[in-house]
Amino acid sequence: MGRMAKSCLQSLLKLVNSILGMVGIAIIMYTLWMFRVWQRDTDGSPFDSDFPIPWFIYVSLGLGISLCVITFSGNIAAETANGHCLSCYMLFVFLLLLLEAAVTADVFLNSHWEEDFPEDPTERFHQLKEFIKSNFEFCKWIGVFIVSAQGLSILLSMVIRALGPDPASYYDSDDDYAPVYEKMITYKQWTMEQKDVMYQLV
Repeated sequence: MGRMAKSCLQSLLKLVNSILGMVGIAIIMYTLWMFRVWQRDTDGSPFDSDFPIPWFIYVSLGLGISLCVITFSGNIAAETANGHCLSCYMLFVFLLLLLEAAVTADVFLNSHWEEDFPEDPTERFHQLKEFIKSNFEFCKWIGVFIVSAQGLSILLSMVIRALGPDPASYYDSDDDYAPVYEKMITYKQWTMEQKDVMYQLV
């Protein structure tokens, strides 16, 4: 019963963790689209020193890749139920939550929060800000959904880590190797008998 419950928790962690992966993939696709538009606006020379650095594109790409890496590590942790993997995964998600909380607090508590960010030459940051303002309710629930998924993934990881490794797996592995040990012992006994026979003949 405990083994089945733990298996269900691992499957649920994989499902919740996949939400982060889908968000990361969506951000990477959006970043690639922004880079394509920026390349067109700069006449195919986006890395020219004459143009300012498109920091918003780089930050978005880094965030998307980070989410995908966290998802990959989360799937490994959920599959293996290893304590160290689960701890690393919880640490990554917790740091991500701290970053989100810091940005959210800066936006809501600082009336001049836009001055904390450099000017975006692609103007995509301004467009995203206007989109969020015009669709605030929708974006708010999307944000709550993502944060809830992150919190639930940490909770599930803590529960799976507290349950510990399944001891039945060790017995299964011993049963798998038992025939091999028996064959080795039988072979040693046969070898010793053959040596005794050779000594008697000599």
